[in-house]
Amino acid sequence: MTARGSAQDATRAPGHSPGGQAPAPGGQAPAPGFADPVFDAQHVFRVLMEAMAHPASILPLESTLTPPAPLSPLAASALLTLADYETTLWLDEPAAHAPDVARFLRFHTGARLTCDPAQATFALITDARALPPLETFGQGSLTYPDRSTTLVIQVDQLKPAGWTFEGPGIETSRALTPSPRPRRFEQGWSENHARFPQGVDVMLTAADAVAALPRSAQRTGGV
Repeated sequence: MTARGSAQDATRAPGHSPGGQAPAPGGQAPAPGFADPVFDAQHVFRVLMEAMAHPASILPLESTLTPPAPLSPLAASALLTLADYETTLWLDEPAAHAPDVARFLRFHTGARLTCDPAQATFALITDARALPPLETFGQGSLTYPDRSTTLVIQVDQLKPAGWTFEGPGIETSRALTPSPRPRRFEQGWSENHARFPQGVDVMLTAADAVAALPRSAQRTGGV
């Protein structure tokens, strides 16, 4: 994952406007961010890194944020923790057509929005059923594989059944299936893993849990 990545980064107080940024024109401030920016961001960061270290594990995580729809509270928590002014963010069609989502994320993270998924540090997928092909996102390079896109995909549920995965951080194999299933994910993930060390990483956020699939995780079966 291309998180600007250490526990120290999680102390930069996401959840407040970066640099004292004023509210957007019109005077209406975006929805609030973290109540305790440092503590909340550090907690979310630890859970996200634990999820990346143990692929396909379902970890409990709650969010008290009330972001504008269709951005979910847990996806908002992940992005407020990981994104900052040095990162670029791509929004899928439902999020891009909701101006309050872009305003909320810019205000609380300072991240720059991009219309090119290949240039995105992070990508927000609010409609998993319409997930674009994984190869359209930044793949990194052999020299800099970390310069790829991390996808934050919103789902309704995460189930410890169905698809099975193997790889670093998984003792034998581990089962995980999101609901709804992201479009074309089975074949797309096999191709993504084959591009290792290039390829994208995925963070799946449900209502009260999160799971991660780094590019090193290989899907080995399951339906």
